[in-house]
Amino acid sequence: MGIQLNWRALAGVLAAITVATAFGSAKAGSADYAFELVETEVKQGESATVAVRLVDKRNGGPVADAVIFATRMDMAPDGMEAMTTSVEAMPSNQPGVYRFKTNLMMPGGWQFSVAAKVQGEPDTVESKLVFKAVP
Repeated sequence: MGIQLNWRALAGVLAAITVATAFGSAKAGSADYAFELVETEVKQGESATVAVRLVDKRNGGPVADAVIFATRMDMAPDGMEAMTTSVEAMPSNQPGVYRFKTNLMMPGGWQFSVAAKVQGEPDTVESKLVFKAVP
């Protein structure tokens, strides 16, 4: 019976170490974050506003203070990837929501490519979001 208790104790210690290792040192990665469109249809025009939300997929919460360092707006969904337009960051009063001014010169499918760094994360969060510009 003494040997069984030692084996059980050893198994319990190993289980505790496994759980502590699996959960205690777990770090988030870029796959734990996602950009989402606030609206899937945006009014076409020279001063159109596209808003995206950056969320932590583990808890659904907003991610504020990310550093957006790459953006691209093009008409790839309509087969016109070469048709691009400017993108300018705008202020936002909602945590985790990032707003951009752009010139949606034509109605149709647009793709917004965005890349960001989340504080404390080594990897880049990248997304390609498709929306429709409507007249």
